[in-house]
Amino acid sequence: MNDQKLPEPTDAELEILQVLWGRGPSTVRDAFEVLSQKRSVGYTTVLKLLQIMLQKGLVQRDSSEKSHVYSAALSEEETQKRLVGELLQRAFGGSAVRLVMQALSAKKATLEELAGVRQFLDQVEGRSE
Repeated sequence: MNDQKLPEPTDAELEILQVLWGRGPSTVRDAFEVLSQKRSVGYTTVLKLLQIMLQKGLVQRDSSEKSHVYSAALSEEETQKRLVGELLQRAFGGSAVRLVMQALSAKKATLEELAGVRQFLDQVEGRSE
């Protein structure tokens, strides 16, 4: 499937994707149980969202068992890259520097997070030499 054509997931769909990435392939009941621990949600709402997500191509469904099993069509990393790429273009005019500066100023980064950013920058600089 060409992931460039996939629509951006809504907040509710992203919540379900996070369940699927964390648990792996799951039934509607599995996803419902995880989501209902965080907030009030109905079983039929989760079912309907998964059906919509299937139509959009955001999830895949294995119908070989009695209970259908859903899995994310794209990995968490692929989805994050797509979402950040879209945000980068829409809100920051394609400037990765502005995006990173806003991200780091919006929430105080921990020392561990800053060390991770430094390590990543070192890796990127090493690749460009």
